[in-house]
Amino acid sequence: MMKRMMMGTAAALALVSAGQLHAAAHGSLTVGYFLEWPMPFEYAKQMGTYDEALGMTVNWVSFDTGTAMSAAMASGDVQMSVSQGVPPFVVATSAGQDLQVLDVAVSYSDNDNCVVAEALEIDKDSADELAGKKVAVPLGTAAHYGFLRQMDHFGVDLASLDIVDMAPPDGAAAFAQGAVDMFCGWGGSLRRAKEFGNVLLTGAEKEDLGILVFDVTSGPASWVAENSDTVAKFLKVTADANAMWADEANHAEMLPVIAKDAGMSEEATAETMATFVFPSVADQLSPKWLGGGAQEFMGGVAEVFVDAGSIDSALPSYADRVNTGPLSAGEGL
Repeated sequence: MMKRMMMGTAAALALVSAGQLHAAAHGSLTVGYFLEWPMPFEYAKQMGTYDEALGMTVNWVSFDTGTAMSAAMASGDVQMSVSQGVPPFVVATSAGQDLQVLDVAVSYSDNDNCVVAEALEIDKDSADELAGKKVAVPLGTAAHYGFLRQMDHFGVDLASLDIVDMAPPDGAAAFAQGAVDMFCGWGGSLRRAKEFGNVLLTGAEKEDLGILVFDVTSGPASWVAENSDTVAKFLKVTADANAMWADEANHAEMLPVIAKDAGMSEEATAETMATFVFPSVADQLSPKWLGGGAQEFMGGVAEVFVDAGSIDSALPSYADRVNTGPLSAGEGL
């Protein structure tokens, strides 16, 4: 399974690298994103708004996990990633990768979760019965963090579980076949898994425990410093698309375009996006998010991963891992 994931990532990077050779001479940007993860930016992506605003070609490459996005940015094949999960960002920066958070892409506590097989009849009141069960979890991701926090809340010993590292599409398939007892993941994979089981905690219940789930737009700090104007323009297009989606009068126009780009039906796209929150720029710059809350949250994520043995150590602070300069500059464009 892991070999297939690695081969898939390698193939994606090879395609991007080939594109970069052509792009270097023409001025371009390569950005990572997720399929089956519908967001307003995809309307702008399809309409060519990014290319027009930046005055260059924007190449897009899809990934299965945020950890693969980190690897692509480390290699220089991808300059920015839209909707990278905070946990994979924390894993990469804790290991020394020089990445920065550039905006809050989406908040989605109801669209990233763990599902227990229906036949087990285990819910939040009987979670201790999970001991000995097999769980599909994409390690180092938002789903992994949520899984760790939930197991800690329920007092389930991680050592008692058979944890298998699987990307959500593979985990959902294994879950449907009964090969694993619990699935953790997001998006279309989560929707498919829920056909065969139940969640232990709702999004609201997770938030009450302090389990936030949000993604960011990220990029290598050195590249961002050298291309701050480009980044500001990019984030401005994203913010404008979010603002357009915030007005329901635009949904009829935007939904078919977003659904096509995400590789989903319009119905599934609408259902998914109904569970998403796209904070305004003002909200993103507030204390709840990039004004301090996100940095504090990243520290908490790192501590959980250190305690679980997933990473060796945390950074003393994640304050310099957030760069609000381009987002703020984009407001004035």
